[in-house]
Amino acid sequence: MERQQTVRLDWRQADRAPERAEKGGRKALEDQTIIELYWRRDEEAVRATAEKYGGYCRSIARNFLADRRDQEECVNDTWVGAWNAMPPHRPGRLRLFLGKITRSLACDALRSQTAAKRGGGAYPEALEELSECLPAASDVDRAVEGRELERLINRFLHTLPERACGVFLRRYWYAEPLEAIAERCGMGEGAVKSSLFRTRRKLRAYLEKEGIAL
Repeated sequence: MERQQTVRLDWRQADRAPERAEKGGRKALEDQTIIELYWRRDEEAVRATAEKYGGYCRSIARNFLADRRDQEECVNDTWVGAWNAMPPHRPGRLRLFLGKITRSLACDALRSQTAAKRGGGAYPEALEELSECLPAASDVDRAVEGRELERLINRFLHTLPERACGVFLRRYWYAEPLEAIAERCGMGEGAVKSSLFRTRRKLRAYLEKEGIAL
């Protein structure tokens, strides 16, 4: 079976995907305050990050990894990654910056688990759906085409209505289950499936128009 190309969706567009506010007791620190704590090498930054964004990062890890211990390890490694990145990095959107780290770690863990024949979360099913509108890649020589494909997909996402883009990103960036997307977006599960189907069909047509062989 040919392996599908791994294409990175533009994580900055995840802001267009509706997101619930984090639940918590006391008021969470502002993002810029947390970032300043990182830059001062104050370990309070990690505690504040975990308190404010622990649930968010855990939900991303859960969509990729079935085992709770793997999920927690992924989230803990996210805090390590944030600590190592700040400074010198000063993210414009802390939430999306953390989400990108968590997703990258979860994808790495899933690849290792797949090699070891361990199961993942919702991501394999989402990837199978997306495979109908992505070309297969069987060797490293397709790397240049992969970068071009990534650019085209990100440009395509900017053409979508906000809701359709949000649903698409929820499924194929966050790898959320269909029922979770339906609940989050106030839609029926059938409506979510229809929206994803229409967007995949539009994406396929868009890529074929741009000369991508599918």
